[in-house]
Amino acid sequence: MIAHRGASGYAFENSPAAFREAVARGVDGVELDVHTTADGGLVVHHDPVLTGGRPLDTLTTAEATATLLSNGELVPSLATALAIIGDRDVWIEVKGLPGAYDDTLLAVLDHGPFPARYAIHSFDHRITARLASLRPGLALGALLSARVVDPVSVLRKAKATTLWQEWTMIDQALVDAVHTADARIIAWTVNDSAAAIRLSQMGVDGLCGNFPDRLAEAA
Repeated sequence: MIAHRGASGYAFENSPAAFREAVARGVDGVELDVHTTADGGLVVHHDPVLTGGRPLDTLTTAEATATLLSNGELVPSLATALAIIGDRDVWIEVKGLPGAYDDTLLAVLDHGPFPARYAIHSFDHRITARLASLRPGLALGALLSARVVDPVSVLRKAKATTLWQEWTMIDQALVDAVHTADARIIAWTVNDSAAAIRLSQMGVDGLCGNFPDRLAEAA
């Protein structure tokens, strides 16, 4: 089970509290969102703007991480989030990443406490393809929220080995096609126990949701 933006059903999304809650609930992995700042820092936040409408790409890392979330905690850097999550798989959704900062992202992963457990996924498949050329062997995923004619081709062009598919668009044929291509499929965002069980019976390789305990029932 993968906690979506941390255990965001129980604590504010992408906050230190959400990551601590996910760990406390014994999740297998955590999914989180990352944006770059004006000086090339990497901070964890879903939207590209902070409180007051301040775009993250116009702020320094220091300014961004000095900003309070609605739960009173500070916006975490990626390094801070990795330290909190510890020995769990971490799927990092990169919202945007100028090519000049590719090495910065890889360095943060390399210096995290459990580098072998980190993976990158994105809706921008150009990012995953670029990172694959820089770091062969890096675990990469392609995000989709549409039914495409050839999902295997999408994976290959993104140089990814995991398809992150919006869960309502998953059927047995898709699961079988992905597995035949020796790839994996993760369903997001699954918050219903019955849906989690159905998807598990189809053979999906991972379930990502806001309420990790509901996913555990499908195991």
